[in-house]
This record gives sequence, structure tokens and C-alpha cells, in this order.
Amino acid sequence: MIEQPSTLRLDSAQLASGIRLHYAEAGDPAAPPVLMLHGLSDSWFSYSRVLPALAARYHVYALDQRGHGDSDRPAGGYSMAGMAADAVAFMDAQGLTRATVVGHSMGSVVATELALAAPERLAALVLVGPNTGWNSPDVAGLQQEVEALPDPVPAAFAREFQISTAFEPLPEAFLERVVAESLKLPARVWRAALAGLLASDYVGRLGEITVPALVLGGEEDLYCTAANQREVAARLGNAELKLYTRLGHCPHWERPEAFVEDLEAFLGRVLGA
Repeated sequence: MIEQPSTLRLDSAQLASGIRLHYAEAGDPAAPPVLMLHGLSDSWFSYSRVLPALAARYHVYALDQRGHGDSDRPAGGYSMAGMAADAVAFMDAQGLTRATVVGHSMGSVVATELALAAPERLAALVLVGPNTGWNSPDVAGLQQEVEALPDPVPAAFAREFQISTAFEPLPEAFLERVVAESLKLPARVWRAALAGLLASDYVGRLGEITVPALVLGGEEDLYCTAANQREVAARLGNAELKLYTRLGHCPHWERPEAFVEDLEAFLGRVLGA
């Protein structure tokens, strides 16, 4: 059983572009807003292990990004800049002038693109498992597998992919749910979102981001090495870095209590909240 905050609400928002994004919302509407963006093939449920604690102090929105979870799956728009535009449009729809934006993996690139395109909309930036380039052997192997995916996407593929993102074993009930969320994506969305991720080119502009930032990652990450994550933090204009020992690509899955503690400590310093 995955504990959820008593205030958890699932809903959908119609953006000005016409696309419908599903999302989870929790916490006090009067509290500082936090917008959470998941990784490739995930959904709002990616943050389910940290939502209960975060909702006690913050007004949290966790999106199902374009093509993912229970959101619309249009034919195009899967560039990272396009997904960042979706996130800004979602903020507009919710009446959020500024928010802390938390992005994991693919979501970290979307969050970075948002910070570059609309810096005035960010109170703080948190990148979980970011990268300086998606050209490792593990990513290349994933790309080959994704290009060959049939429909429906095999459950064994989705399970193997999700297991590969963690160093520490995940609770079985949680793992089963994240695999089920991955299986909501047709093969074309896997391909389009991964292509958008691999085409992203933002590293040279990281120094333009001056909003307070936190980089969180695992030293055993197969997809985004500790060296890459250190480089992301070094290139950002105003960043703190925390790397966890014996963790992989998903600190919020593998060690949720430590993740929340470090995130809340950072937000307390930069937001005073």
C-alpha cells in the first residue's frame, strides 16, 4: 500500500493549446507551490513516495506530462521545450505566477528548458538525476530497444527499464505500479519522448540560470553519472549539490525520506518556507 496525503486530488486541466494534462494535487492552496515533473514513461505517481511529507508544508502539483499517464497523447509536441511550454501553460491554467519546479530525469530537462524560457516563473529549481548529455552506452542501448518496440509495449521491457533506474531494490507494490504507468504509453510516445530528450541541447546555457537550484542524484546512476551531475551543478549559476551513496537514478524512489529532508532544507533556505 502506497501512503497518500489525505488532501490528494486527481484532476485534469485543459491548456490554452487544447491539450489536456492529468495531474495530482496535494497540500494547502495557501502554501508555496511546487510543480513536479516526472521522467520518461512515468507519471505523477513517480512522486507518490514523497507526496505525503511534502504536502504537509507545500502546495504540490505533480503532472502527467504530454503523452504520459492519463494525459492526452497527441501526435507531436514531444520536444523538451514543447513540454516546458506545457508546464508553463499548466501554471497559467492554475493561476500560478511562480513555483518551485522539480524535475526528474527527462523532467529535469523539461524543468531546465522552463528555467531558460521563462525564468520569471521559477522561485527555485530542483534537478533530480540530470545529465550533461545522453550519449552513454546505457542510453544507447535503451534507444535501440525503444526503436524496436511493438504495440502493445511488452511488460517485461517496461519492468526491466524501471528496475535499471534504481540501485537499491524498490518495494514490489511500488514497482508494479510504476511499470503499469509505463505501459500506458504506446510505442510511438516512447519513441517521440526519447527522441525529444536525446535531441535536447541545453548544457552550454546552464550558466544563464541564476534562480536558486539544487541538484540531487545517486552515485550509482547508470544513465546520468555522478560526474555528469557534478558538472550540471558546477555550470548552473547558483546551485547546491547532493549526491547519495548507494543510490541510482531515482533518489525519490530509493530513499524518499532523505530526499524530502534535503529538498525541504533547501526550500527553507531559499524560500524561507
